[in-house]
Amino acid sequence: MLNKRYINRELSWLQFNSRVLQEAEDETVPLIERLRFLGIFSNNLDEFFKVRYATVKRIDLAGKAGKSALGGIKASKLLEKITEIVIRQQSESLKILDDIQTRLRQHNINIIKENEVSESQEEFIKEFFLSKVSPALVTIILNDLPEIPSLKDSAAYLAVKMVMEEEVPKHGITQLIDRSVKEKKYILIEIPKSIERFVVLPEEEGKQYIILLDDLIRFNLNRIFNIFDYESITAHMIKITRDAELDIESDLSKSFIDKISSSVKDRIKGDPVRFVYDMNIDEDTLTYLMNKMGIDSTDSIIPGGRYHNRRDYMNFPSLGPRELYYEVRDPLPIPGLILQASLLSGIAEKDFLLYTPYQTFSYTVKFLREAALDPKVKTIKITIYRLAKISHIASSLINAVKNGKKVTVQIELRARFDEVANIRYAEQMQQEGVNLIFGVPGLKVHCKACVIEREEEGKTRRYGFLSTGNFNESTSRVYTDYTLFTADPEILKEVNKVFDFFETNYKVNKYKHLLVSPHYTRTALMGLIQREIDAAKKGVYAEIKLKLNSLSDYKMIDKLYQASSAGVKIKLIVRGICCLIPGVKGMSENIEAISIVDKFLEHPRLYIFENSGNPKVYISSADWMTRNMDQRVEISCPIYDEDIKKEILETFEISWKDNVKARIFDGEQTNKRRKDEKPPLRSQFALYDYYLKKIETITG
Repeated sequence: MLNKRYINRELSWLQFNSRVLQEAEDETVPLIERLRFLGIFSNNLDEFFKVRYATVKRIDLAGKAGKSALGGIKASKLLEKITEIVIRQQSESLKILDDIQTRLRQHNINIIKENEVSESQEEFIKEFFLSKVSPALVTIILNDLPEIPSLKDSAAYLAVKMVMEEEVPKHGITQLIDRSVKEKKYILIEIPKSIERFVVLPEEEGKQYIILLDDLIRFNLNRIFNIFDYESITAHMIKITRDAELDIESDLSKSFIDKISSSVKDRIKGDPVRFVYDMNIDEDTLTYLMNKMGIDSTDSIIPGGRYHNRRDYMNFPSLGPRELYYEVRDPLPIPGLILQASLLSGIAEKDFLLYTPYQTFSYTVKFLREAALDPKVKTIKITIYRLAKISHIASSLINAVKNGKKVTVQIELRARFDEVANIRYAEQMQQEGVNLIFGVPGLKVHCKACVIEREEEGKTRRYGFLSTGNFNESTSRVYTDYTLFTADPEILKEVNKVFDFFETNYKVNKYKHLLVSPHYTRTALMGLIQREIDAAKKGVYAEIKLKLNSLSDYKMIDKLYQASSAGVKIKLIVRGICCLIPGVKGMSENIEAISIVDKFLEHPRLYIFENSGNPKVYISSADWMTRNMDQRVEISCPIYDEDIKKEILETFEISWKDNVKARIFDGEQTNKRRKDEKPPLRSQFALYDYYLKKIETITG
């Protein structure tokens, strides 16, 4: 299902999720962490169907083949292939889940079903159901409804079938009624999201017990339906996934916030793209539901296990001994930059690099808190893409306004699946007097930048930071990202130009230092690759090193192929989608590519060009995808400080040498782990040790 030059983007993404599933299967990963990887796998798959599968389905329904955009595969064939792969992966995930649960029992952690409840647990479950679950249940009897009410996207439902008792005719003579013609009632029970999915039961004899909310409801079906005379009752889980594309209204009378809010609400009516059901469901129940919901062959119909929404395993309760979890290692300080002192004073002297989660995100929060309080700081400008649920970033910006600073926030309301949270924060900041900018027409703002202006000796001096990741306290604990703190006047002058572009969209600025999408990134990167090609042709050693989340832009891939053919050595670390095929003679024999999936989510975008022995290094918000080059506002920032440049080069090499968690990209997408004769090197653990050693070297 791939052509000779590219791997299809959707199929490459499915192989990324397969690498996540490998972590759930890996016996060297602690048990609870394996369970959480299973949750990540499921959550990823939900988002894939809402976005990518839905996009391919739209192409197919429009009567288009879409081959040029889909890597040489017809949309209809791709939909079939995706469903085939997902069914296989789901089957694998169920086996992995069974294995994990068996092993958890060896640690006295027991996940029980409704038919395994002991007498001593019954009273607890009954009380829990009556006090917490029953009031939250939404129960829909379908028989008398012309159609099923719109089911919530990715919510889990129990599909209940009740076979009613025999009826006694009016003349009083009981007659035998064929079971096949008995009345059946079909009912849907929505699993409440307001209640934790895993209900921890009282400990018994040193053993811990958990029952899933689904099974707790199954145990109490007789209490829910005690007004009916039924002969038998069964309940099986179903889930529907909808197209998550936002259709923005063109109503000029509405504010942008109102338009996005309305579009998010309309998302619940999106076309279904996936229907998952318990493979043990009765055939008549399945047929009834599919007919009632209008599910057809263009939808992905996935027979699954007893439980759906396994993404909830990401939040499995913390039970059992420490050996069931990753070792906790506290994030480290940045050598030379003291949290207890003025950060601005330190940054005034030199640039500093933060690499989360190995180092603490507290520096980003402290920078803004200090700016909010410093009487000399007059303005703060920042871009926001995804904020934490409880955001100290947002509270610092509001605090700055209250202290008389002029605060400008470019907030992206279309950050997929975070629209509601961003709208809530936007409204809050707007009420507090923050100057909000809602992006650029036709473009998402994805860059991660902040610049402040401070009066010093009658002049204005700028300080700021640029990052590869979101300014988000929650994700900073699990996403690896670089952030550069700088007072470089040339770089920050150009960051300020980007903010000018937000407010004056028709004016396109020129940049000497930053690479800014959508106007310059592609051209600049093409030029940097060409420089390596020219060097290689002259016999000078040429090399390109990239660390990305995704590589799918065909023009950029073609340029890398051209560089490989010219003799440029290319090393790629790509976490997710990689449409490039490395190691093909005559096309990409000088390209090696790996993916690292481990404890933390690899998130930095890093570009390194050998430049005849004087490497050019950039950290960036932009992956090498068409959207990042042409349809988003992105910033790639050069690294000029020689110590930081050395640090980035060293950390890239540590990642590149990983032979424990690295998988090799190849044309067959086998996800083979990299094996060599060198001592085991697990890069994420080695990177923490690298920064720990830096501190120990300084402190002696």
